[in-house]
Amino acid sequence: MTSDLVDHTPPEDRAGVIIPWTSPAERPDRERLSETAGLVEALGCNLAFLRAEQVRKPSASHLLSGGILDRLAADVEAEGCTLCVVDAALSPVQQRNLEKSLNCKVIDRTGLILEIFGLRARTKEGKLQVELARLSYERSRLVRTWTHLERQRGGGGFLSGPGETQLEADRRMLDRQLDSLKSDLEEVKRTRGLQRSGRRSAGFPVIALVGYTNAGKSTLFNRLTGANVFARDMPFATLDPTIRRFDLPGMGDAALVDTVGFISDLPTHLIDSFRATLEETLEADLLIHVRDRSSAFDEDRKAEVLKVLSRLQKETGNALPPIIEAWNKVDLLPWDIQDTLRMSARSGLGETPAVVTSALTGDGVDELLDLIAHSIREELETYRVQLEPKDGAARAWLHEHGSVLDETFLPDGTVELLVGLSAKYGGQFEGAFGTIPLLPASEPEF
Repeated sequence: MTSDLVDHTPPEDRAGVIIPWTSPAERPDRERLSETAGLVEALGCNLAFLRAEQVRKPSASHLLSGGILDRLAADVEAEGCTLCVVDAALSPVQQRNLEKSLNCKVIDRTGLILEIFGLRARTKEGKLQVELARLSYERSRLVRTWTHLERQRGGGGFLSGPGETQLEADRRMLDRQLDSLKSDLEEVKRTRGLQRSGRRSAGFPVIALVGYTNAGKSTLFNRLTGANVFARDMPFATLDPTIRRFDLPGMGDAALVDTVGFISDLPTHLIDSFRATLEETLEADLLIHVRDRSSAFDEDRKAEVLKVLSRLQKETGNALPPIIEAWNKVDLLPWDIQDTLRMSARSGLGETPAVVTSALTGDGVDELLDLIAHSIREELETYRVQLEPKDGAARAWLHEHGSVLDETFLPDGTVELLVGLSAKYGGQFEGAFGTIPLLPASEPEF
């Protein structure tokens, strides 16, 4: 039920937002302004004001200074803001000093996304990952504001140094909590590995949806699987990964994974903490990159998604699965542009195979299913297998674990199969039915 996903921030909370920039190349465009507004609204706050501010000389103590800081303080007071969002990276000292100057809570971009993730997490795994990211972030926020709470002086005598400060005690406490959370997430990682092994043993191809936040992944997931996962036009509507079976034409059951959306300047804390979830994408047989082609900034968003995937590939040492693209939300475009996109996708001239879709209307979904099946078959090694009437178990095994492309029944009772098998299942077949040869399809026929 979607009622469980209602934000818990009090409705009277008002947020003032600024996006600081220094050079013209960093000046936020309309898309960045809209994205930041969406993040604040996803937190459940009323947006009092949002503007970009050029900061020619960033202040080490506040980031903002002079007239910019004075105007921000006046606007926060006039609008009755209880929260100020600085859509940039703030140092712990800058955050603390801004809160003193503005007399309200101040969070930066990382803090804003963490707050949203905290509201969205529903499963135990999701909550663990959010808590790990939050504590990692908070540990970096510990500054020397507690020195007045030093404990009793260590040792005896006048020259002995002070004992443990509150800052040190807090850091030690956070380190213990972080170690405990990492241990719990290792167990999650182990469990996920067992679940993946189970799916592969059952012969299911695994397909993962990836893409920029709010590209329509969850709506497409619901369309393909008939599920009813939470899907809404807001950033990070999906946080906890969801896996469902669906029917892949000509191949039987497959598993579809819906993952958390990416975003520009995705905080390092989040990538590290959600590693157990994001690794689902690297373990898939195929990735579907869902792109919002109605956005004027679609190409920039594509680059951000590929950047995160490249980082995951580098840090885990796992190769990226093959990628296809779903050019989504075409229902929001004029008909002539839709036709142009379809022609471009069908021409196959792009570096990545693509299908034009609308997850909302269902347009292009059948073509997407065909492309998924075709892409998975391309990754399979094709074999010729000759079976005698007594080899019924082997025939059933090949139908369950492989992709049977052709089956010919001969007058003598034997049957010849042209079947696609992954390297793993090819090895399993030879182990279970070693007396039956697997001949590569490129070799001469029987």
